[in-house]
Amino acid sequence: MERTLFQEEHSLLRSTFCEYIKKSILPDYPKWEKEGQVPREMWLDAGNQGWLCPTAKQEYGGLGAELLHSVVIAEELSYQGTPGFFISLHNDIVFPYLEQFANESQLRRWVPGCISGKTVLALAMTEPGHGSDLGRIETRAVLKNGEYVINGSKIFISNGQLADLFIVAVRTSSPERPHDGISLLLVPSDSPGFARGRNLEKIGLHVQDTSEIFFDDCRVPEENLLGEENRGFAQMMQNLQQERLFLAIGAVAHASGALQHTLDYVKSRKAFGKELSRFQHIRFELAEMATKIQVTQSFIDDLIPRHMRGEELTREVSMAKYWASDVEFEVCDRCLQLFGGYGYMSEYPISRYFLDARVQRIYGGTNEIMKELIARQLGI
Repeated sequence: MERTLFQEEHSLLRSTFCEYIKKSILPDYPKWEKEGQVPREMWLDAGNQGWLCPTAKQEYGGLGAELLHSVVIAEELSYQGTPGFFISLHNDIVFPYLEQFANESQLRRWVPGCISGKTVLALAMTEPGHGSDLGRIETRAVLKNGEYVINGSKIFISNGQLADLFIVAVRTSSPERPHDGISLLLVPSDSPGFARGRNLEKIGLHVQDTSEIFFDDCRVPEENLLGEENRGFAQMMQNLQQERLFLAIGAVAHASGALQHTLDYVKSRKAFGKELSRFQHIRFELAEMATKIQVTQSFIDDLIPRHMRGEELTREVSMAKYWASDVEFEVCDRCLQLFGGYGYMSEYPISRYFLDARVQRIYGGTNEIMKELIARQLGI
């Protein structure tokens, strides 16, 4: 599919980053899966290569690149079957909070490390009892003597074992409308009273470190408030548009990668004396999957420039996130089936595509929540 979004510079970036993945990520990826996280030195290497926070302003050491630069990086990580290296979380989901809400002092303190890989980012919203219901956050922060004292816990925190800086959603007041009492705090991992829990064992995305984190009278300076006090929910809602768009971007790229692996396989694998690709049923299966991927890609490619122009796209990105992740899982499942018994073997990449796809329908707001948001936008 020819995509009109990108220029020659983006094609060059894509080919360069693709080579980086093949040489520096894919060979050691199975080892990282067993270890349950990406080595710290890989974050530093990614920073050194210019893959981290490319949209950061040049005055802080960044490239000052447009968002399409990040889109290419996110797509290739998913397409190549290495989405567990959560560069896109760092670049496109957490870093925008700093870009949009941090003051000058905070920017100069934290952004250079985010670019170099010395400061890995994480976003701490989800709590054990409330899941996608961000308005019910219970982790509390009380301002005392120029410090916020935080108590509570978070769960399912991506980059949780390695992150150096957490953007944490906390309750700073208890108004009648719960959404009005939430703030965002910058919490370094060496803050007194901060503790990481275990690296959670998952059915997929094994290379991604996902953690519980705990705050026991955790103290951070008052100047670590990100944006305005009690405006955190609005800040989260503002950034969720980009988060869900990038989840959709990754989902359709991941489906495309799974399909390409399967096309290569059915052309070389024989059954009953001929290539699998010559059986009509298999040809129709692949045709259906290719069609769904292209339709989904066209929808997302329409949204990307609209998001870049600053349009309000709550309904559309909710549609894209739920639809793309459903298509992703369907494609990965159907592709694995075409591999037969080999698809169930972990040595075949298609098995990882299948396992890694499942969580996409859950995180960033479950697909059921996406449908509820769409329904509200429809006035029902």
